[in-house]
Amino acid sequence: MSKNLLEQLREMTVVVADTGDLQAIETFQPRDATTNPSLITAAAQMPQYQEIVDETLYQARAELGRSAPAAAVVKLAFERLAVAFGRKILALIPGRVSTEVDARLSYDTAATIAQARALIAQYEAAGVARERVLIKIAATWEGIQAAATLEREGIHCNLTLLFGLHQAIACAESGVTLISPFVGRILDWYKKHTGRDHYPPAEDPGVLSVTQIYTYYKKFGYPTEVMGASFRNLGEITELAGCDLLTIAPALLAELQSTEGELPRKLDPARAAEAPIEKIPMDQATFARMHAENRMASDKLAEGIAGFTQALETLEGLLTQRLSYLEG
Repeated sequence: MSKNLLEQLREMTVVVADTGDLQAIETFQPRDATTNPSLITAAAQMPQYQEIVDETLYQARAELGRSAPAAAVVKLAFERLAVAFGRKILALIPGRVSTEVDARLSYDTAATIAQARALIAQYEAAGVARERVLIKIAATWEGIQAAATLEREGIHCNLTLLFGLHQAIACAESGVTLISPFVGRILDWYKKHTGRDHYPPAEDPGVLSVTQIYTYYKKFGYPTEVMGASFRNLGEITELAGCDLLTIAPALLAELQSTEGELPRKLDPARAAEAPIEKIPMDQATFARMHAENRMASDKLAEGIAGFTQALETLEGLLTQRLSYLEG
């Protein structure tokens, strides 16, 4: 009996669910799950998760007292909601969940470290071991330095909004556990700026970027895991078969599951080890220069932080409205 593409992919790559939707996680049974502010905001608006939102608001109110201003209650609930979803997700999967630091702290190393420690403290207070949590941080220079400190404390990190080799090298040199290079967002940029509306999977700029990063890591023996993310179509996923991990949205997981055919391995550590590439020494000046020279990475990192910030502000607004309803 032939296997579908999802079954074959799982034989060579760890499949991660890119969603905050608990029902989708139950359906596809990934090892790990990852969320971001946009996904949490979307999930928080679904009727089936209203109980989680309300419970978080009630707990925040109880903790701060009846006299506390609504803004303070919302702020505390906002900080707790990602952990509340994370705990629900961890009850459904055997592996790790990624929980994101506030994107508005992306250029503040000290504040990122403080919030990451607070998130881990919440998980541990609820009986969740830190080994089951990845703290998600934007791959700015400041975010990468925060991750370096956190990793030394045994707090594992997932560096997100990663679009260029310079970001990947800095993460690996800093001992980051995992990176999430964004495939589809890279493709989006190239479509917009070249006027070209189609790329075959093997020529997809996002696929080529992740392949380059994977090859660099395996060539030079970095233990940092590569998790391709942000997919726009099935071809991008099948072209990265063999990557350490791939985080995939439920719609594409369903498409993989319903598609028959052979799935050849495209990324292989043995082949990568033979690649004729040179090691690039990385420091802050080199990072800044390479980032400035890579217009796509510069544009998409800034755009991604702005997008996550907007999602967070939307979520804060929703929580404010819900608190008013619950107490009014």
